[in-house]
Amino acid sequence: MKDTYTITAFSEHHIGLLNRITIIFTRRQVNIETLTVSQSAIQGIHKFTIVVNETREKVEKVVKQIEKQVEVLKAFYHPDSEIVHQEIALYKVPTVELLQSNSLEQIIRKHNARILEVTPEYTVIEKTGHKIETQELFEQLSAYGVKQFTRSGRVAVTRLSQELLTNYLREIDEKETESSAIKT
Repeated sequence: MKDTYTITAFSEHHIGLLNRITIIFTRRQVNIETLTVSQSAIQGIHKFTIVVNETREKVEKVVKQIEKQVEVLKAFYHPDSEIVHQEIALYKVPTVELLQSNSLEQIIRKHNARILEVTPEYTVIEKTGHKIETQELFEQLSAYGVKQFTRSGRVAVTRLSQELLTNYLREIDEKETESSAIKT
């Protein structure tokens, strides 16, 4: 049965790695719903956050393939219940619609969105939330003539008390320390 999974992969920062990772999904015929790449909490390490709607078995195989990439330190996968996540959406609407009545302002307040920029021609609105929330606001704003709309990929952290990569690196360090102690 297909479910939504968030895959996180931690890597060194190398040119071409993103391409090699996306090819893994293509070869396994897994569609990427969203993809976000950023620096992680560890200096010099980047974090890929990839959302897929797929079976657990296929996700496990993809994660194993990702980990075979030389630059990838470790990859993990999580169902939605194990993570906290958000997306950001930007909406560009005609300013005249905002000025003609207070109904647009009420929609913005109802959705806990905020206005980022107002010009004589357009107003940019920002909404942070889950995809369903940002989509709902888009549908309501569509009646006012949305000129542009964009939504980011997922940004996520695990519900665990520590980052999994930190634990993984600590385990490797402990094994190396034990191995060095045995050799001496």
